[in-house]
Amino acid sequence: MPIGTVTSGSHSNPTPTDPIVPPGAVTIQTYAQTDVGQTREHNEDAFVVADLATARPLTFDRLRRQRSGPMGTLFMVADGMGGAAAGEYASAAAVEVVLRYLRDHWSARDRPTAETFVVAMYRAAIRANDELHMIQKERRDLEGMGTTATIAGLLGDTLYLAQVGDSRAYLVRDGKAVQITRDQSLMQRLIDAGEISEEAAAQSDRRNIILQALGPEAHVKIDLTYQRLRRGDVLVVCSDGLTGQVKPEDIASCIGDGGDLKRACGELIALANSAGGPDNITVVTALFDGDGLAAASDDDEAGYHEFSLPTQVTLDLSAAGPPPEAPPTPLQIEVDDERRRRGQRWMRILAAIGIVLALYVLWRYLRAP
Repeated sequence: MPIGTVTSGSHSNPTPTDPIVPPGAVTIQTYAQTDVGQTREHNEDAFVVADLATARPLTFDRLRRQRSGPMGTLFMVADGMGGAAAGEYASAAAVEVVLRYLRDHWSARDRPTAETFVVAMYRAAIRANDELHMIQKERRDLEGMGTTATIAGLLGDTLYLAQVGDSRAYLVRDGKAVQITRDQSLMQRLIDAGEISEEAAAQSDRRNIILQALGPEAHVKIDLTYQRLRRGDVLVVCSDGLTGQVKPEDIASCIGDGGDLKRACGELIALANSAGGPDNITVVTALFDGDGLAAASDDDEAGYHEFSLPTQVTLDLSAAGPPPEAPPTPLQIEVDDERRRRGQRWMRILAAIGIVLALYVLWRYLRAP
């Protein structure tokens, strides 16, 4: 199985708009789990899995088995930031907005196509960014909040992905876990520029610096990619609470043949916690099977595939529409005012200390002979 960045024009990986070959059903076994980790007080991650014919989120008291419907299936993980209430709000709101947008603008579509599906996912992410950005401008207690988002949608025999930040999606095939998203992070940019190795990036103190998130800025760049599936493939969508502590080969080992995804999720979270569990950990897994998928072959490619939309569609992407006049309240989150005030006091104290030190250095400089 070749691994790495490939283009949509390669012979062994036909364009994602090709018809499904062979025709038939795609079945999905899926399980998801989230954990607060070992050091955080709150879980700022959120996730959703939903059949987009109804856009109703699945619950995971047990392993879920279903057939992928004509409108596809959504898998999404969001990792909030901004501290306790703000981070929880951002990730939960992003999940709610994306699911709501797809329900309102995609689920009732008469003729689903790959292009219209990707555009709907793109616009759902844009809408989430618009609403989060507007909310924090109106609520000072949520100022500075944001969230990553890895949005994976299955339609036919292909996964389509919209990526913001450094949560990730992996494809596990033939015992190997291959990252099929690309982090929007400082370390990834340095890796792409050849200025640092992946090994060094994994150890860097700056490895958690991300360059994109939903919410902080009025405009956001969304990375659109795709991966054609084969029978027996397993999707893993996760927050960096997992990938910061668990290597891809360990992800592949825990997934195995995908026979027990509930056990695999538990083992992955346990591995991250045994390595210190410094962050919240969320894992969404899905095993794909059925005669709607071709069997894997040596010519298949798994990796990062950019999805290129036709020019007329690309020009229309700015027409995602304005956000609603009133911001939604997907969750009623009680903000810890005392914690926020305490943080603001410390910021003022640190700023005052910085000013005093700067004045002292200037005084010494002026007195020097």
